Amino acid sequence: MHSSVTAAIALGSNLGDRAATLQSAIQQLWQLGTVTAVSSFYETDPVGYLDQPQFLNAAALLETTLPPLELLESLLAIERAFGRHRSATVPKGPRTLDLDLLLYGDQVLDTPTLTLPHPAMHERRFVLAPLAEIAPHLRHPVLRRTMRELLLDLPASA
Repeated sequence: MHSSVTAAIALGSNLGDRAATLQSAIQQLWQLGTVTAVSSFYETDPVGYLDQPQFLNAAALLETTLPPLELLESLLAIERAFGRHRSATVPKGPRTLDLDLLLYGDQVLDTPTLTLPHPAMHERRFVLAPLAEIAPHLRHPVLRRTMRELLLDLPASA
């Protein structure tokens, strides 16, 4: 049995009833551990692939005993349950649900399947704003800066 670790998860949706989807996904996270914090929902513009509706984004903290790869697989299974099939859609395109594992304790991991911390999290306001709301003092294990510091470091356009 693994000891409990706090994982940070980003949630996003831009198809269908976005708020209901995020609420349902948060309920699903309870099957993977204890949800200890959930941010407000943030309306954000799409990044990368721009020809799509606005996103609703949030972040959650999950106290879990699942190892990182198992947690990732579980998150992908929740996405699929909401009709998201990563291989069949435009990268960064519209999606019913997007769940990204941002942090897993202070673990640093670089495998073909999973990179921890999430490689782009410190560049994305739609990730950092909700995360800084619920965990401002949480430290990025590589950059050694808090979520609040990383958010303040972002250019206004990010």
